[in-house]
Amino acid sequence: MNSYQSGTLFIVATPVGNLSDMVPRAVETLQSVSVIACEDTRHSKKLLEHFNIDTPCISYHDHTDQKATEKIINRLSNGKSVALISDAGTPLISDPGYRLVAEARKRKLEVIPIPGACAAISALSVSGLATDKFRFIGFLPSKSSQRTKVLETLKSASDTLIFYEAPHRVLAMLEDVSIVLGPHRIAFLAREISKTFETYLHGSLESLCVEVGNDSNQQRGEIVLIVSGNGIIKESLSIEAKRILKLLMKELPIAKASSLTAKITGNEKQELYQLALRLQKK
Repeated sequence: MNSYQSGTLFIVATPVGNLSDMVPRAVETLQSVSVIACEDTRHSKKLLEHFNIDTPCISYHDHTDQKATEKIINRLSNGKSVALISDAGTPLISDPGYRLVAEARKRKLEVIPIPGACAAISALSVSGLATDKFRFIGFLPSKSSQRTKVLETLKSASDTLIFYEAPHRVLAMLEDVSIVLGPHRIAFLAREISKTFETYLHGSLESLCVEVGNDSNQQRGEIVLIVSGNGIIKESLSIEAKRILKLLMKELPIAKASSLTAKITGNEKQELYQLALRLQKK
């Protein structure tokens, strides 16, 4: 810890589930600072007790009044280091801390990350979906109408999309995502990462809606949903495949037309379905 000057704000990642995921440097940091700013001091008590960390704690979240931010900034300015932790994972990733870090940067105070668990990145790494370009959305609005408006802005995004969701809203959210982004989009749902009952579901949005709807256990715990981006239609689709698809679309729903065209031509059904969606809009 001596490699950093005093008065540093440490952004410390904590486990999203299994306490064994805590990195040694995080423990050292939490033991060494003057105070730990917690999203919820009661929630963090179990973690701190497990690692014999008796550093004083204060409550901090982005809805805290400006006075709480100023108290931490003053502490830092007076040469005392502070650690910020959230209830789980990396602070600021859909968790509190933005206002504090922004103010510390504004005052030219040192802010150092102590890397560790992040539910979004952990889920992405095992999703099997594209990782070269992704967009973290976090929590969508709780109301369906507002949620739908946000999703409409994401329909054409080619990035892999990462969402967080509360258990009591996950089914309604999945249904809205499926309707707006398309039922055949490939998706991955990670639940209770690193905990006793962790589960991972992979398939189309339509199939995930069915699985989650039929199993109430999938509607519990911390949830990450990852959805494939809107794929660009490849030139691999021949003129003949496009001609057949257009003809079938005149007589059949686009899902059925895409499926039959795939059987006839040997092209990927999902690729044809995406093309059908574009043709339908013209």
